Amino acid sequence: MYLLTNTLRDYAWGSTTAMADLLGHEPSGRPEAELWIGAHPDAPSRPADAREGETLGTLIASDPVAALGEESVEAFGPRLPYLLKVLAAASPLSLQVHPKLEAAKVGFAAEEAAGVDRSAPHRNYKDDNHKPEMILALTPFEALSGFRDPGESAALFERLTALLAGSAAAKVTEQVAELLRGPDTAGALKAAFARLLNGGSDVRAAVDAAAAAASAGPAAENPALTTVAELAAAYPSDPGVLISLMLNRVSLAPGEAMYLPAGNVHAYLEGLGIEVMASSDNVLRGGLTPKHVDIPELLRTVVFEATGVPLLRAQESELGQELFCPPFGEFQLQRIEMAPVGRGESGDGASEGGLLRQPVPIAQAGAVVVLVLKGSLTLDTPKGDLVLARGGSAFIPDAEAPALAHVGPDGVLAFAVTTGLASRSQLG
Repeated sequence: MYLLTNTLRDYAWGSTTAMADLLGHEPSGRPEAELWIGAHPDAPSRPADAREGETLGTLIASDPVAALGEESVEAFGPRLPYLLKVLAAASPLSLQVHPKLEAAKVGFAAEEAAGVDRSAPHRNYKDDNHKPEMILALTPFEALSGFRDPGESAALFERLTALLAGSAAAKVTEQVAELLRGPDTAGALKAAFARLLNGGSDVRAAVDAAAAAASAGPAAENPALTTVAELAAAYPSDPGVLISLMLNRVSLAPGEAMYLPAGNVHAYLEGLGIEVMASSDNVLRGGLTPKHVDIPELLRTVVFEATGVPLLRAQESELGQELFCPPFGEFQLQRIEMAPVGRGESGDGASEGGLLRQPVPIAQAGAVVVLVLKGSLTLDTPKGDLVLARGGSAFIPDAEAPALAHVGPDGVLAFAVTTGLASRSQLG
């Protein structure tokens, strides 16, 4: 096992306090948006006692089968297939979509062949992998995810048209509503989406007029129109503000989760959460951002279909593990939560009947990454023990299975990520 040190990314939308409050470190004074725990080359974790230049990625590369397991290497290659993040959004992230695997491979190869620098602001593909993901809320968490039924969206644009009656902005919203009433769902969504993205100055003016109308009078009581006003305050004149009316508004309570397949248009708006994804940093943006927007590539990538919110319920394994298992092979998430020892229990974690707390088996199908957010636990494998306190994280190679988590009297909230491949029985 390896204790890890990890990188905090200071994107502008990050909170200056939430990450520090959660992990127990002093605030940096900068936005602390994402903590990356994994082996992605943009910000790889490092073993705590690493030699110069050693990262989790180089450690894995030295013996991929021992680190990852044969099944994982066969399925995903000799790299850690997932990336764990803690995400702290104080303001909305960009409206974005992630490519399917084949599109990522083709796009990455094309930009490499063209000599586009990987750090160039107009580069679309940072790597050759797709990026399906999931988010589990640690606090109340707000997001946009997936397209509404186009008829519902048309009704919202028609309401805006009535509020803007007689103005040039009303012509834009009326036209979008007409496109959304088209006979073919996919075609209607794509036509309205493209109209807003390609609109130019008339759309920008319509955004500002819609935001003013949405924040006044009865309109301010409509959640979708309230979203318009909120987003316009952060991104004035941005087409993504009106695109939000085409998307589902999602409110996750702490402990609730949703997953986001490739092609899903989404934006995280506010909150603190655990995010897990395939190990990639490929993002195509469609609004709510000053960054590069490649409209043709975006339109090729988005899946134009109306979807409900893909909520993800926890499952309990035969071993009593609480698992979140999205329909992706690269990852699953285990939540380990125990309250502090209460009255009637001894300080060593024993109950009144003298029974010790049972250790929690770590779900493991390949390599595992573990993060502790509250309390502490001791990881126990055939090769040794490792204590993780609040904010601590560790990498457990496949070769060290099985792993148990022993929870102390102060309780714990921790998360463990492994692949979504069928878990082996490793406790016999």
